[in-house]
Amino acid sequence: MAQKATVFKAQVELADMERHQYLSQSLTLARHPSETNGRLMVRMLAWCMYGDERLEFTKGLCADDEPELWLKNDAGEIELWIELGQPDEKRLKKACSRAKQVVLFNYGQRSADVWWQQNQGKLGQLKNLTIWSITDEEFDALAELAARGIKLQANIMDGQVMLSTETGTAAIEPSCRQRA
Repeated sequence: MAQKATVFKAQVELADMERHQYLSQSLTLARHPSETNGRLMVRMLAWCMYGDERLEFTKGLCADDEPELWLKNDAGEIELWIELGQPDEKRLKKACSRAKQVVLFNYGQRSADVWWQQNQGKLGQLKNLTIWSITDEEFDALAELAARGIKLQANIMDGQVMLSTETGTAAIEPSCRQRA
């Protein structure tokens, strides 16, 4: 019998001083059986960095034609498409044709560096693509914060994302490999 997704519920208090975005939002995330706590929390980091009441988690790993998160306008057009990991260049190209803005959160430092070296030329042609990279240490710190019922305080200022829960704090400073 196939394993089912594990449901995580989060209450997020977001203060993004860079975008002047302040939200208090209840979020529900499903962690696929093959997904790690670190990857789940990278999705949460992505939500915080692009936080918007309309930004929603998708089926993610369960759907080939959807990103991890997306924001659609009232007409159903995709304003923002967020991917994780080291996807195929063709997937990112397709995403860039479907959405106004595409963002990739890269992790897995060593393999991400190799992936970037192999794809940098082609990805540089995608003018609506932004690529963020987080270190292995930041990934591990995010994983430590994961809990099925989480109260998350997220403060963003000067390029740093400070995430705090009852159990700990993680300071994440994503580096930008490419900006749209």
